[in-house]
Amino acid sequence: MSLLILDGVSRSFDGFKAVNGMTLAIEPGELRAIIGPNGAGKTTMMDIVTGKTRPDGGTVRFDGHDMTRIDEAGSARLGIGRKFQKPTVFETHTVEDNILLSLRDDRGVFATLFSGADDTARVAELLALIRLEDRRLDLAADLSHGQKQWLEIGMLLAQDPKLLLIDEPAAGMTDEETARTAALLRDLAGDHAVVVVEHDMEFVRALDCRVTCLHQGRVLAEGSLAQVSANEQVVEVYLGR
Repeated sequence: MSLLILDGVSRSFDGFKAVNGMTLAIEPGELRAIIGPNGAGKTTMMDIVTGKTRPDGGTVRFDGHDMTRIDEAGSARLGIGRKFQKPTVFETHTVEDNILLSLRDDRGVFATLFSGADDTARVAELLALIRLEDRRLDLAADLSHGQKQWLEIGMLLAQDPKLLLIDEPAAGMTDEETARTAALLRDLAGDHAVVVVEHDMEFVRALDCRVTCLHQGRVLAEGSLAQVSANEQVVEVYLGR
């Protein structure tokens, strides 16, 4: 059974159909790239999935739940983590403390001060996963842009989400950071479903996953990057010749 299902979803703003009968399914543990021109409906689709925006019509189901009546906090509790393009971390805290503060349990001040062995092990596991174990005691403010992106992904992972929505993670990264980010997202798939909205086609190629191209608020093409790139309509509206 699909983890996330959008069926005939629509949403208009002042007469403009940002999402227009969109139908899309994401499987548990799947890595999926979403591409498309500006105004294709990528951001609105994520807003609808996370409960930030209500659809005008259609159905949205996540892990069996009707998402059309759930707000952003509710979607997070159900297991949806969203990462925006600009990283948001606690810059005056260490890398390690950023992860510790994000763990899913009661994170009151005393719970954080007196974190136990389980928390310590989980933080270490996440720091290794996001390739920041050697920066654990550094302030988040001292990380590079790419490293802050990894830290924010680690903070989302601390919530143990079933689905991660990640918006243009490669923007502003060095070539080395871009390659490491693609490897990180590939590693996350399987344990989590990961949906990546991206414009950088080389980054999408490095993800090596199923690709969905949106146009005018609906799915224009789906398949491997090679299949989508060969689609005449995709070439015409997005990739160019």
